[in-house]
Amino acid sequence: MAETTTLAAALPHMLPACPHARIALFAIRRMGAHGLADARASHTLFTMFGQDFRRPLILMRTLMADLAAHASGQIAIAPCCCARMTAAEAALMTILSQMEAAPQKAHFLMTDLLGVRRVDSVLASAAAVSAAFADEGRPISY
Repeated sequence: MAETTTLAAALPHMLPACPHARIALFAIRRMGAHGLADARASHTLFTMFGQDFRRPLILMRTLMADLAAHASGQIAIAPCCCARMTAAEAALMTILSQMEAAPQKAHFLMTDLLGVRRVDSVLASAAAVSAAFADEGRPISY
């Protein structure tokens, strides 16, 4: 029973229902755990976007590098096969889905996620990823 409680505390959020958000989350998890040049993340984005995969892939790599460079601490990510999300992953999915509609909300979430005040460059990377998905007809919603 205690193990279930610990798991629920570590992974408090359900996966997004949106298939595009799930692909973005998969790429984030793979690149976060295995590096920016992870072949499975690249293949997944190639499969999803076809010949137009380069823009989302490069922008996702840029976002991940910016998150790593600007975070004041560690950002918790779950393994790729996990059916739930960490609070940090849920915040990142919310940021990616709300960039256009609620930029102030995205700003506050990014500030909280990174633990720093100046997050404009990272928000720009997140906005670019969100736009890349939307421009290809695969908007991220959460």
